[in-house]
Amino acid sequence: MVDVILGLQWGDEGKGKIVDFFAKDYDVIARFQGGPNAGHTLYVGDKKVVLHQIPSGIFHEDKTNLIGNGVVLDAVTLKRECDSVASFGVDYKKNLYVSERTHLILPTHRALDKASELSKGNDKIGSTLKGIGPAYMDKTGRNGLRVGDLLDKSFTTQYIKLRMKHQRLLDNYGFQEDISAWEEEFFDALEFLRSLKIVNGEYFINEKIGNGQRILAEGAQGSMLDVDFGTFPFVTSSNTVTAGVCSGLGIAPQKIKEVIGITKAYCTRVGSGPFPTELVDETGDFLRNAGNEFGSTTGRPRRCGWIDGVALQFACMINGVTQLVMTKADILDGLSELKVCHGYKINGEEKNFVPFQMNKVDIEPQYKTFEGWKTDITAVKDYNSMPAAMNTYIDYLDNLIKVPVKYISNGPGREQIISV
Repeated sequence: MVDVILGLQWGDEGKGKIVDFFAKDYDVIARFQGGPNAGHTLYVGDKKVVLHQIPSGIFHEDKTNLIGNGVVLDAVTLKRECDSVASFGVDYKKNLYVSERTHLILPTHRALDKASELSKGNDKIGSTLKGIGPAYMDKTGRNGLRVGDLLDKSFTTQYIKLRMKHQRLLDNYGFQEDISAWEEEFFDALEFLRSLKIVNGEYFINEKIGNGQRILAEGAQGSMLDVDFGTFPFVTSSNTVTAGVCSGLGIAPQKIKEVIGITKAYCTRVGSGPFPTELVDETGDFLRNAGNEFGSTTGRPRRCGWIDGVALQFACMINGVTQLVMTKADILDGLSELKVCHGYKINGEEKNFVPFQMNKVDIEPQYKTFEGWKTDITAVKDYNSMPAAMNTYIDYLDNLIKVPVKYISNGPGREQIISV
């Protein structure tokens, strides 16, 4: 049996903490897509740790963690992460596995990412410049190198051939930066990667399923950044939705049971792209500062706004979400008035769907206003003890989205999750 946890907005929904919370009920936690631009923040005791590629179940000693074939892997970042995890006393070599079909991010992928973004001028899409897009392009272009290739004697020859191809592209961009230091670090990290447990991921995970083990598939980014269904072209390069679990781990659709969707109590976005409910005012500044809305990977300030019910309905539909987790509800404690977007007015007409290309139309959010609770909820342990105004806010979202909010996160700590 496979359950899925994924984000329903533009990423940064707090998936790391939620996966860590649910991990105790599963045998295997598996990342199915994305790259090192995804920062999943967890707190181990009072210490903050950010995972970029390692599944968020790594701090549970009895859990198996798999990096699936749908991921594009940066060996340098992985090595640093493993060192960080080890500093907490975790023996990652015991329970961390990597699928042999997982594609590698090369130093030249990073260079291509940077060169491509610079060439766009004012039309930048907000890439994190980690080489993720070019790595996925090589994957679909059937040029990429995979983790399993590291075990082949011809790996260096394959690498040089692909590097030469990339260099020709870089020459066309006029990119002159020296990447030799990146390469030295890369090859050192490859030796480390070879020391990990490299497995045939699809057989590995299906054997676990066949033996009755419970699998938790962990997504990165958010549904509105999906390469097909997100706000294209301001999206990531992979399928961040439930369907990506099947291709990113080698799991048949009928194996998937629960789809746990994560949404913040408000909405954020990093980088460029449409954001209908964005608040460029004091309220937006309050949400950013109170919620510490700065990228865990890049440090970039996040754009903030009211929760978008139209986009949430869309994300729940394409993902088949069965239950919702609302994070950062406590950040709304300081507001006397809250709003929920329940519809769009597009070019003057009222609509309740996400348009083909958000940035090509004029969207005016339609809001319902709620009274804030102006109460500190961070110490609340039981849903029945929540302020009445908050219950009203949650009940409205339940009815609007048609998917129940089952859990509410009221602080960053592991224990600060309330069952509804």
